Amino acid sequence: MRNLPSPPHPFIRLRPVVRRWPVFFFLLKWLLLTSLIAMAVGSASAFFLVALDWATNWREAHHWIIALLPLGGFLIGLLYYYVGKSVEAGNNLLLDTIHRPAGIIPLRMAPLVLLGTIGTHFFGGSAGREGTALQMGGSLADQLTRLFQLRASDRRLVIIAGISAGFGSVFGTPLAGAVFGLEVFLIGRLSYEAILPSFLAAIGADYVTRWWQVGHTHYHIDTVPAMTPLYALYALLAGAVFGGCAVVFGETTHALGRFFKQRVAYAPLRPLIGGALVAAAVWVLDTTRYVGLGVPVIVSAFEQPLAPYDFAFKLLFTALTLGAGFKGGEVTPLFFIGATLGNALAYWLPLPTALLAGMGFVAVFAGAANTPLACIVMAMELFGVQCGSYVALACVMAYLCSGHRGIYGSQVVGQSKYRFWTGQQGHQLARLRTKTQPPANPVTPADDGKPGAN
Repeated sequence: MRNLPSPPHPFIRLRPVVRRWPVFFFLLKWLLLTSLIAMAVGSASAFFLVALDWATNWREAHHWIIALLPLGGFLIGLLYYYVGKSVEAGNNLLLDTIHRPAGIIPLRMAPLVLLGTIGTHFFGGSAGREGTALQMGGSLADQLTRLFQLRASDRRLVIIAGISAGFGSVFGTPLAGAVFGLEVFLIGRLSYEAILPSFLAAIGADYVTRWWQVGHTHYHIDTVPAMTPLYALYALLAGAVFGGCAVVFGETTHALGRFFKQRVAYAPLRPLIGGALVAAAVWVLDTTRYVGLGVPVIVSAFEQPLAPYDFAFKLLFTALTLGAGFKGGEVTPLFFIGATLGNALAYWLPLPTALLAGMGFVAVFAGAANTPLACIVMAMELFGVQCGSYVALACVMAYLCSGHRGIYGSQVVGQSKYRFWTGQQGHQLARLRTKTQPPANPVTPADDGKPGAN
């Protein structure tokens, strides 16, 4: 009997229809994918924020738990040493996967970073929450790659959308979250191919988090003077200071991380030693002001003069906590550092204290994460559009003054910050920082984003 040809695959039959209405099917596909991402990441962020509030409130009601910070660090170290080695790189793993997709990001990244961050805050470490949100978002989103057998080009967009969803939902700033996802992995370039997935996922995840009735902290800037050339100069000067502070934070954190790795071979002992140092510092200073998120202090920076050294203590506490191997993010501590530094600058710069605090809140982060556009949008979402001109000048100046450095070592320089200095393009910040030999095939803006280029 003669073999009959097999019927064409249903998707092959749809190709002429897809070509006739490409926008319709493009929107349909990404509405489906980003809806799933938004529901998963928004719910995870809501649970994380509730758990983080519980851990913070319990610690503040029982200060004696900080004495057990070394034990907590040891347990977190053991957890990652025996279960989480493949996801220990955290945010840098997400960025590496965007640039050169390899295996699916393990789903265990989400629960591990959740447990590690809650443990860090429960026992009294100084860390943030953005790292947790990004890692939960990226790992949860990447599971769709296997489920829907996505191509490499679509997979990149899914991970970017997951990052945007995590950032937007954990801070209640969906527009900033979307821009952050487009901006963070390639310095100096925006990935416009991901613009629809990023905005859909970030706005959707923020809605889901609020649907779970989880709120966010509100900040208020009372007075924003009309912009003048002199005030613009003050904003630029403040931005330069904020950029310098971002460099000090990043270099201190990286230096402490290298120190612990070089001197302590057994990884679980690093957070144990670091935890002992942080707990001792809390005992010596007799305050919990510089541990945890520090949100009450951030709010106070907008309302009243604070001690001019608050930012320095928070910088050291956070650099030691994260450098020793505790889990969490850098962003909320950077908000603390920036807001209190801005508050201190009010002693010298004739701008309103709340305005300087708001400028520092986002500008130090802009310099440390190399994401000035996301930070400008975040400021207008949090503080109102009236501060936009001041914040923009401060964030751009901080971004330029921080140079080719940052808190994310796997960021790639897509476009040099300075037109006369182009040798860094296509290389990761970690390689530039350690002056190691660049890879033979650096990521370049020309190949970044092409299907199959990675």
